Amino acid sequence: MVNNYKKIAVAIDFSEQSIKAFERAVEIAKNNEAILQLVNVVDTKSFGAIAAYDLKYADQLKNERLEKIEALKGQALTTGVLNVEVKVETGSPKEILTQLPEIDLLICGATGVNQIEKLIIGSVAERILRFSKYDVLIVR
Repeated sequence: MVNNYKKIAVAIDFSEQSIKAFERAVEIAKNNEAILQLVNVVDTKSFGAIAAYDLKYADQLKNERLEKIEALKGQALTTGVLNVEVKVETGSPKEILTQLPEIDLLICGATGVNQIEKLIIGSVAERILRFSKYDVLIVR
């Protein structure tokens, strides 16, 4: 059975695997004439004790990532995706990515930027597989 996805989200942390996931998401969005949502989460739990309370640091990271994700949006539009949304959030990637509203499919890389996660399927990807309410595609 082939699903006709209307809204596809892709988790992007700018790791090599998330860029592969982005490329796959672009292809699927074009084939389904779907809305493509590019999602990045600034993981505030990874900041450390002092930086976790510095909202300026979180805002700076959010702005930097928004610029990068806007460049990916331009790439997706150039390749023929009709509608691309961007979303940069702060918080826990595990929570935010399992609770995205109104999507049919979430695409993410098997591992992210965390070096330890590269040994096995990433903890964020594993959490998404367990708790998502929508279809999930893990890209290697």
